[in-house]
Amino acid sequence: MADSDQHRRATFADRLADLVEARESQIVLGLDPDPMRLWPDALALVPADGSPVQRAAAAVRAHCAALIDAAGPACVAVKPQLACFERLGADGWAALAATVAHARERGLLVLADAKRGDISVSAAAYAQALVGSTPTPFGEVEGLGADAFTANPLLGVDALTPLVDGARAAGAGVFVLVRTSNPGAADIEDLVLAGDGDGDGDGDGGTVWERLARIVAQLGGSPGRSGLTDIGAVVGATAPEHVARMRELMPHAPFLLPGIGAQGGRVEDIAPAFAPGRAGGLVSASRSIATAHESTGAPPAAAARAEAERLRAAAWSW
Repeated sequence: MADSDQHRRATFADRLADLVEARESQIVLGLDPDPMRLWPDALALVPADGSPVQRAAAAVRAHCAALIDAAGPACVAVKPQLACFERLGADGWAALAATVAHARERGLLVLADAKRGDISVSAAAYAQALVGSTPTPFGEVEGLGADAFTANPLLGVDALTPLVDGARAAGAGVFVLVRTSNPGAADIEDLVLAGDGDGDGDGDGGTVWERLARIVAQLGGSPGRSGLTDIGAVVGATAPEHVARMRELMPHAPFLLPGIGAQGGRVEDIAPAFAPGRAGGLVSASRSIATAHESTGAPPAAAARAEAERLRAAAWSW
């Protein structure tokens, strides 16, 4: 059996748990490249000719490769923010594809931070683009090849189902936004719902994020050998007071935990996330790693590696 076939036969959750143990890391390296804040060494590699978008995309590609090489050994996955690549058009998407390939070469999982959400045909197309392939009269067209992606659930279960089905068909995972790390999350996700009073748990009041958590648990179904399901939740580390309740509602979902570092979240405040095992909580950090040199004065690669190692040790201790 080819390596790619073996890669796809195992469930996403089991592959994740195996890699967390093998690499002794729960750290997800966020890749949010800002063309105006790229590492100097990456800028130095850009050809002198070419259009602005071609040169910017080349610099982004070089920056992400250098960041992966520096911090990747302390991480289990990368999380490219697709918008940061898509704003550079076709050249940006090519830089994204190259970044995904580079991360795979370094033994890392790829979690595409896409936050996709739509109905029917559109949702299925998103899944094909990110983790699957698209049949055409001329043969299969491969998508990005990510191992998982983030999804927006606010269109409802019927919009999530094609994303989940597409991911499972590819042996991939989905991380559903449940309670996010931004301050504005409280505007909607903390709103209290009216209860239907029937006691079945699916409409008995609670907050919006509690309802979303129940949907994640429902879609996840039974866990695999790792004790985790392939449908996870995005749980902001900036609101640690909710993490224990989320774990109660989603006992088998892997949590993707953004907000550590630059947004103020702390690993020591989110211990309940790790209740199912170390792979149950994935600590995502972007700017705190990529821009560590700006506060330490160390070379960018060395500073990034040191910050990633610090986070790895802090998370692994739980």
